[in-house]
Amino acid sequence: MSRQSVRANHRKRRARRLAIGTAVVVAVAGMNGPALWRYGTAKYHEYKIDQPEYKAANGKWEFLDVPSEYRVNTIHAALLHTGKVLLIAGSGNNQKNFDAKKFESVLWDPKTNVFQKIPTPADMFCAGHTQLPDGKLLVAGGTKRYEKLQGDVTKAGGLMIVHNEDPDKPKTLPAGTRFTGKENGKTFVSKDPVLVEKAKKVFDPETGEFLRTEAGLGRIYVEAEKTGKKYETGTEDNYRVHGLSGSDTRNVYGIAQKLALDKKDFQGIKDAYEFDPVAEKYFPVDPMNEARWYPTLTTLEDGKVLALSGLDDIGAIVPGKDEVYDPETKKWEYTGKIRKFPTYPAIFLLDDGKLFYSGSNAGYGPADVGRDPGVWDLDTNRFDKIPGLSDPDQMETSATVMLPPAQDQRFMVIGGGGVGESEKSSEKSRLVDLTEDKPRFEDGASLEKGTRYPSASLLPDDSVLVTGGSEDYRGRGGSNVLQARTYDPESGEYQRVADPRVGRNYHSGSVLLPDGRVMIFGSDSLFADKANTRPGVFEQRIEIYEPPYLYRDARPEVGDGPRRIERGASGTFAVESENPVATAKLMRPSAVTHVTDVDQRTIALDMKKTADGVEVTVPENRALVPSGWYMLFLTDDQGTPSEAVWVEVP
Repeated sequence: MSRQSVRANHRKRRARRLAIGTAVVVAVAGMNGPALWRYGTAKYHEYKIDQPEYKAANGKWEFLDVPSEYRVNTIHAALLHTGKVLLIAGSGNNQKNFDAKKFESVLWDPKTNVFQKIPTPADMFCAGHTQLPDGKLLVAGGTKRYEKLQGDVTKAGGLMIVHNEDPDKPKTLPAGTRFTGKENGKTFVSKDPVLVEKAKKVFDPETGEFLRTEAGLGRIYVEAEKTGKKYETGTEDNYRVHGLSGSDTRNVYGIAQKLALDKKDFQGIKDAYEFDPVAEKYFPVDPMNEARWYPTLTTLEDGKVLALSGLDDIGAIVPGKDEVYDPETKKWEYTGKIRKFPTYPAIFLLDDGKLFYSGSNAGYGPADVGRDPGVWDLDTNRFDKIPGLSDPDQMETSATVMLPPAQDQRFMVIGGGGVGESEKSSEKSRLVDLTEDKPRFEDGASLEKGTRYPSASLLPDDSVLVTGGSEDYRGRGGSNVLQARTYDPESGEYQRVADPRVGRNYHSGSVLLPDGRVMIFGSDSLFADKANTRPGVFEQRIEIYEPPYLYRDARPEVGDGPRRIERGASGTFAVESENPVATAKLMRPSAVTHVTDVDQRTIALDMKKTADGVEVTVPENRALVPSGWYMLFLTDDQGTPSEAVWVEVP
C-alpha cells in the first residue's frame, strides 16, 4: 500500500472521529441542555432573591435547622410567653405511632435554636388549645381511635344507646359488657365503660301530678364478637344487657340502629392538660364532660374557656353539648346551651363579649348543619346569621383573621374549599365589619388561585401574611400553591412577596415569632406525586419567613419598662429609634391548628412620648383585651417594628 493512500485513510478516519465526537457533544448537549438551562436559571434565581434590594421589598424564606431527632409531624403549634414555641404532634396522624403509643411534643427556642423533647401523656393529635390568663396553654381532646375506611372494617359495629329506667340510681357498665339483640339474636361487646344516668321523674308544673318517667341515657360504641358480614344488623333492635341481676334486668337495656361494616370515623377523648411554659411540662386537669376530636377552644371575657364541637368517643359530631373550663377550679361545666357546628369551627371573642363564627371549619359533619356564619350570644343562645357570602359552599379549610386593629371588629375569611374531599377551592377573600348595623360579607381582593388551607399570620406592621395552601384536597394532583402575599387592611390589596420553597396543605399553619419572623410548619399531602400514584409523606421541614421590615437599616429598640400593666392603666418604656415612634400595639401569641388561630389579635394602644420614653395605655375593655400575656411592639413612622417585649395584662 502506498504512503499516500495510508495518509488518505488516516485523514478519513480522523474526520470520522471528529464527526462522531461532534455528534456526541451535540447529542449530549441536546439531552442535557434543558437541565443545564434549569440549573443556570435556578442559580440565577437564588442569586436574585438573595440581593439586598430584593429582600427589602419581598423578604426571604429560610429553612429552620432542626436536628433529625427533633423532627416531628407538627399538627399544632403555640408561642409561649417564655418566647419558646411548643410543637405538638401527638401521634402525628400516623397509625403506627398511635398503635405504639408514640406521642410527641417538641419545645423550640427561637433565640438559641435549642430543641428539647417534651413527654406527651396522651394522643393530642386533633386536640384543641388556647392560651390561659396565667400564660399556660390549655390542651383538651385528641384521638382515641383512628378512622377505618369501608373495606378495612372487619367487625360490625356502631352506636348503642343504653337506657336506664330506674329513677333512684345511675348505672355504670364496664368495658366488655355484652349486648344481645331481642329480634336478631346477635351479640355485640362494648369497647369502653359507660355511665347511664338515672331516670328522671316528670311532674306537671301546675298541679304537681306525676306524668311519666324519662329514661336516663348513655352512649357507647359496640362491636360484634367475630369478624364477617353475617354479623351485621339491618334495622333497629332492643338489646338485653348481660351480667345484670334483679330489677336492673328490666330497667337497663340497649337500643341500636344498624350495626354494620360501614366506615368508622375518628373517635375523641375527654383528656385535658395545662402545659406550663416555666416548668415545661404537661399537667393533667379535670377531663371534659364530652370526648372531643378536633374541638375549638375559645377564651371568654371572664378568662374561662369554651369548648365546643368535635367528634365524640363513638365518632359522631358532639351534639351541641358545649362546656366551659374554669382555670381557677380546673373544672368543666356544661353551658346548658345547645348550638351545633362542624368540627373545628373558627369562633372569635368580640369586644362586647359575644362570639363570632366566621364559617371557617375543618370538616366532619353534615353539609347543611351549623355552617352559616353569625354572631352568637352565649348567655341567651341567640345566633344572628350574617348574610352575603358569595360562595358559602366553599368555607371548609378556609382561614379567618381578625384584621388589625381589633378595635375595628373587622374579619377576613381567606380561600377555602368544598365540603369533604371536594375538588372545589376558592380564591376569594370575604370581608365583614361587625360594627355595622346590619353586617354583611363582601368580597375583597382575590388570590391568584383557588386555595384550600391558606395560612394567615398578623404581622406587627399591621399587614397579614397569607401563604401556602393547595388548589385541591390535600394537595392532590400536585396542586400546592407556592406563593406568599401580604394583605394591607388599609388599601384592601394583596402584594406578592417572596415565594416559600415548600408546599403546604392539610395540617399546616404559621406562627408569628417575637422577633418579627414567621414560622410555617406541617403539611399532610395525600399523595407524593402529581400523578397521585405514591402515598404522601408528612412534611417535617419548617420554614422561617423574614418580612421586608427586617431588611431595613434600623428598627426601634425597646428597653426597660413594666412587665405587667393593669387594664386601663399605663406603662412607660425606654426606646431607641432613628425614626419617630408612631404606633404601639399588643399582639396575642398564636396557638394554631388547621390554619385558623382564634387567639390571634392586634390591639392598638394609646401612646404618648415622655422624657423617659414612650407611655402606652391598655384599653379597659376585658373582652377586647382578655387577661393573659401579650407581645408589645412599637413601630416607627416607616412601619418598622421593634422586637417584642412580653407584657402581662392581669
